[in-house]
Amino acid sequence: MIDRIYALLILLLVLGAPVGVALSLTGDVLLDFVFFYPLFMSALWMAGGTYFWLHWERHWPWSNSGEVPPPELAGEPLVSILIPCFNEGEHAIDTIGAALAQRYSAIEVIAINDGSSDNTGAVLDQLAATEPRLRVLHLAQNQGKAVALRMGALAARSEYLVCIDGDALLDQDAAAYLVAPLIDNPRVGAVTGNPRIRTRSTLVGRIQVGEFSSIIGLIKRTQRVYGRVFTVSGVIAAFRRSALDRIGYWSEDMITEDIDVSWKLQLDHWSIFYEPRALCWILMPETLRGLWKQRLRWAQGGAEVLLKNVGSIWVWRYRYMWPLLIEFSLSAIWAFTFALSMLLFAIGLLVELPAELQVASMLPPAFTGLVLACVCLLQFSLSLLIERRYEQGLARSLFWIIWYPLAFWMLTLFTTLVSFPKVMLRRRQQRARWTSPDRGIKGVNP
Repeated sequence: MIDRIYALLILLLVLGAPVGVALSLTGDVLLDFVFFYPLFMSALWMAGGTYFWLHWERHWPWSNSGEVPPPELAGEPLVSILIPCFNEGEHAIDTIGAALAQRYSAIEVIAINDGSSDNTGAVLDQLAATEPRLRVLHLAQNQGKAVALRMGALAARSEYLVCIDGDALLDQDAAAYLVAPLIDNPRVGAVTGNPRIRTRSTLVGRIQVGEFSSIIGLIKRTQRVYGRVFTVSGVIAAFRRSALDRIGYWSEDMITEDIDVSWKLQLDHWSIFYEPRALCWILMPETLRGLWKQRLRWAQGGAEVLLKNVGSIWVWRYRYMWPLLIEFSLSAIWAFTFALSMLLFAIGLLVELPAELQVASMLPPAFTGLVLACVCLLQFSLSLLIERRYEQGLARSLFWIIWYPLAFWMLTLFTTLVSFPKVMLRRRQQRARWTSPDRGIKGVNP
C-alpha cells in the first residue's frame, strides 16, 4: 500500500511539474528548459570526462594490440566468468571462446543455460567436454537473467565474478582489468566495463557506436568522478561476491537487474568503479523496432528503481545517492516538459491560447540552435580524443552521430512517456523474464 502511495506521488510530481511550470511561467520558459537542460548536462559530462581523463586515465599504460601486459592481480586469485545463456546457440561458441582466451590464466567459466528452447544446452555440453575450465549449469525452465546469475554466483569458486551476456566477446585482458580494482580497493563492490558496438551496418547501428563512445562513456566517467554510478553495464561488469551476498544478489522481479543491483550495492555503501580498458564487443539492435523495445526496457528499469527506493532514500546516510535521483527525476520531468511543449504548440495551431502559454515554434531560436550544434561538436570531438585509444577507425562511425541529438531526444521522450505510467500504476511482477531484441545484421565483426 505504501508503495502505491509513493508511486502516485512520484507520478503526480513528474506529470505535474511541467504543467505547473506552464501555468505559472510562459511557453518560452518551457522551451528554454527543453533546450537548455541538455546543454547543461552535456557541459557537466564534458567536465567530468575531462577530469577523469586528466586525473586518472591519461596515466594508464594501454595498447589495444596486446603489447602492454595485463595488470598483475595480487595473489593471482581465481576469477569466475559467469555467462547466462538463453537461446544463445548461435553465439555460445564465440562468446565462451573469447572468455577462455583471457591472457590472465587463473579463470573458470560458468555458463548457465536458462531453460533455452534451442540447441544452447547441447552446444554448451559439447564445449564443456573438451574444456576443463568450463562448467555448465542447466535450469529446467527459463527463470530470467537475475536467477541465472545468482545460480552461477553460488556455483562459482571465486570471490571475484565477471558477468557478461551470452552474445558478448570479451577482450583478452578485460577480466584482469575488471578484477584489479576489486583487489586493490576493499570497499569496491562492482566494476563496470566498456562495451563496444559490433553491429554497425545500418544508420541505427552507427548512431549507437557514436552514442556508446561519445555519450555513455562520458556519463560513466562523470558519475565516477562524483562518486556514484547510476548503473553498471549489464553486458560486462565484475562483482565482489561477498558484497552481493550482503545485498541478496540480483532481484528477480526487476526488469533491469543491472540498474537495481547497482543501487542496492551503493545503498549498502559499496563503491562502483568504471574501467574503460575492460573492453567487450557486443551486439545491439539495428532496427527501430528492436531499438524501441530495448530502450523502453531500460526506461522501465530506471522507473522501477525510482519507485523502489524513493520512499527510503531521503535519509542522511544515503545522501551520496541524491545526485543520481535528482538527475533521473529531472530527465523524466524534461521528457514530460518536451511533450507538454509539443502539445501546446499543436493546440495553438487549432485555437488561440493565452499569450503566456503560446509555443510559437518547436524549433530552437537561431542562436540556441547554433549553441546546441557547437556543444554537440565539442562533446563528440572530446569523446573522440578520449576513446580513440580503445578502438581504431572510430572517427568514421562518429560521423553518423550528427543524427544522435534528434534520435536521443525523441527516443528518451517517448520511452519515458510510456514507461513511467506503466511502472507507477502496475502491480509488481513475481519474476522478470525477457528475451533480447534483434541483434543487428549477422556476421558483422569488430
